[in-house]
Amino acid sequence: MDHEREAAEAEPPSSGAALARPVFPTTVKERERTAAFPQSERARAFRRRHFPQASAEDWNDWRWQLRQRIRDLAGLERIFRLSADEREAVARQTGPLPVGITPYYASLFSDVDASQPLRRTHIPVGDEYLRMPGESDDPLGEDHDAAVPGLVHRYPDRVLFLTTGFCSTYCRYCTRSRMVGGGGEYTFNLAQWQRAIDYIAAHPQIRDVLLSGGDPLTIATDKLEWLLSRLRAIKHVEFLRIGTKVPLVLPQRVTRDLVRMLRRYHPLWMSLHVTHPDELTPEVAESTARLADAGIPLGSQTVLLRGINDDIDTMRRMMHALLKLRVKPYYLYQCDPITGSSHFRTPVETGLAIIRGLRGHTTGYAVPHFVIDAPGGGGKVPLLPDYVVGRDGDDLLLRNFEGQLYRYHDPALTCASA
Repeated sequence: MDHEREAAEAEPPSSGAALARPVFPTTVKERERTAAFPQSERARAFRRRHFPQASAEDWNDWRWQLRQRIRDLAGLERIFRLSADEREAVARQTGPLPVGITPYYASLFSDVDASQPLRRTHIPVGDEYLRMPGESDDPLGEDHDAAVPGLVHRYPDRVLFLTTGFCSTYCRYCTRSRMVGGGGEYTFNLAQWQRAIDYIAAHPQIRDVLLSGGDPLTIATDKLEWLLSRLRAIKHVEFLRIGTKVPLVLPQRVTRDLVRMLRRYHPLWMSLHVTHPDELTPEVAESTARLADAGIPLGSQTVLLRGINDDIDTMRRMMHALLKLRVKPYYLYQCDPITGSSHFRTPVETGLAIIRGLRGHTTGYAVPHFVIDAPGGGGKVPLLPDYVVGRDGDDLLLRNFEGQLYRYHDPALTCASA
């Protein structure tokens, strides 16, 4: 797919046209609303330096942000001093998982330091082209568990609804790198959506639908409402969830109109893909406040990444900051073994050490579940440090957060066997 065309104007929801492309036209009324969105001093300085023709209103228009995404070597070199490794890797890139970075998100990157955490997650390096043992293009077996195209039915009572292959930014460790950004055999259109809706309607055990992609919040508001309204009309669907990184990388997308629409479809929950404390800017404080004020419970999902967020201090700062934004830390993921991701992956013990460094040392609200999404479709497997040491007769032996041992009288097994 021509990536210049992925930002083309989409058809209305009744047309059956591809739904992977956002809609860009904006009205005067909409531009007046977006002008009120906050801009940090860092963002203003970045805009003046690299987009001098753009007004503050342009910058706050999420569709302008999408149109101006940095998508190729020339665009990157205009803003960043690339390392030789970065330059070669970008020049080699073809197929799915293109380069794509919104101007807003790029303003958070170092323009000279290739090791800066957020920059490392979005600008390719040569290690991306290495395939290590255990890696695959679909490590979670989603294609195998697809009941119909784009609908993964792995757990008994819930489904994963892949709505689009479009993201406003492309993380280099993306679990669905095989399908995002165009290319490959995956298509997303109204007919595919309708097949998924029909499947959900025909299976009354499904009570929970998670919309993901790509990123559902890049879909035009009217199309997203079309989908939410039809899912909400299915009586056995009890609640809906949206998985998204947009409030972090394109916070201007969280317009008043979008929020008013979303609140019509409660109970609606949202999982935010959060990577590093540097993402938690004044703009993100605004986007999350708008969602939380609309009654949408917010949880975070963080991928554990080597040299980026794999230390206790970084993780603690991020979890504390999220709580202040009314975002509950939910999952800490071991990095999935997607092809070309070995340079991001840590030993599992690193994640366990982080949980040990959080549990008991801060509020329980700030401690996410550390999980491995089992390869081949095994689902999420929670991992915990060894808090249960063993048994001594009727006593359970426990280790607390300080490493001290305690006895808990627990004769239940003895009584049950009597």
